[in-house]
Amino acid sequence: MEYISQNVARNLKHIRKTRKMSLEDVAEQTGVSKSMLGQIERGESIPTVETLGKIVSGLRIPFTSLVNAANTDIIIVNKDELLPFKSMEGEYEFYEYFPYEESRTFEIYMMQIYPNRKNISGGHGENTFEYLTVITGTLTLEADGKIYEIKEGDSIRFPTHGDHIYANNTGEMVKFIITFTWN
Repeated sequence: MEYISQNVARNLKHIRKTRKMSLEDVAEQTGVSKSMLGQIERGESIPTVETLGKIVSGLRIPFTSLVNAANTDIIIVNKDELLPFKSMEGEYEFYEYFPYEESRTFEIYMMQIYPNRKNISGGHGENTFEYLTVITGTLTLEADGKIYEIKEGDSIRFPTHGDHIYANNTGEMVKFIITFTWN
């Protein structure tokens, strides 16, 4: 979610400045208060869907122009500022670094699995693949009916059309990066 709110903050400010509008001008056109717009632009407030609707309607812009990252943007993702996208306390945490966007064919995530725990993932459809690199620890991966042990610094690519299991069979945390692709 942080990724989308960062895009909204950056895009709203860019649109406003490009149109040479003040926060007061935008507030007048959208019905969203000047203080709320300022908080959104500074990334201090995550706008509701209703607020986003008022902004796109008032400014007469497509919704995607607020939420999508510009292709020329440099985007820094700070792990310390991310909340887990998916988690089970004491078992695993899954973080979105670069989630799905219509304009590209990959996503990047980081996952950490606690000692002696596992995560079962369902299939992602035909022509989908994961490129996985272990950052710390040793991961046991079960995919396509086979078991693979991937150690720190090692990588694996595998099709994700079927269920697969990420397991940490050790006494230390395992962390890994997943790049998910499709055709």
